[in-house]
Amino acid sequence: MRAVHTEPPADTGERDGLSYALFLPAEAPAGGVVVLHGAGSQKENHFDFARACSAAGLAAVAFDQRGHGASDGALDGRAIDDVATIAALLPDGAPVALRGSSMGGWLALAAGAALDAAAVVAICPASGAQLRRGLDDRRFPFRADPASLAPLLETTDLSAAAAALGERLLLMHAEGDEDVPVEHSRALHAAAPASRIEVVPGGHHRSVQHDPDLQALSVRFIAARCGAR
Repeated sequence: MRAVHTEPPADTGERDGLSYALFLPAEAPAGGVVVLHGAGSQKENHFDFARACSAAGLAAVAFDQRGHGASDGALDGRAIDDVATIAALLPDGAPVALRGSSMGGWLALAAGAALDAAAVVAICPASGAQLRRGLDDRRFPFRADPASLAPLLETTDLSAAAAALGERLLLMHAEGDEDVPVEHSRALHAAAPASRIEVVPGGHHRSVQHDPDLQALSVRFIAARCGAR
């Protein structure tokens, strides 16, 4: 049996209570990517994408959102500010991109517009209303501060964020997604017709984020947008 050796992060640590892992390419990066996990997930589940980024000449940093993994506290109204905190760990001068799935897709859209990201990849992005219902029904397996988080979910206009991103936005969704209907991504694309949308036949809520071919598509999109800045 052939042993498989995976590249470890170049740096791990904590910034403002947020646990992170930073992956760096061999040469100076063309850009940097903040990798955003979904509800109940953690940074390690997305090391495969972070490694794909570093192999393509991009720096990538994955982190545990508050209430998840090794990070402190509960997910709260600082969620967008936390993305900016982690983005500051990327090499100076590198254009910043965001890639998120499900709840991380919501956050990538919300933070992408706020940070004027070079590129945003949103995979099966949840809506604020969906996330609010999950909080109200206590369906999420992570620590949250609803009093602080709910206003952020209610006031963030994802359609406006998508429109502001325009051609910098790539939406990806599986038609068979049982958690977030594909119609949500189609509606975001309608609000941002300059964006790109990839709808994958079949699949399920988690199938797109770990598919090697679709990861490669995401990396190419990010690399092209970072090079265009």
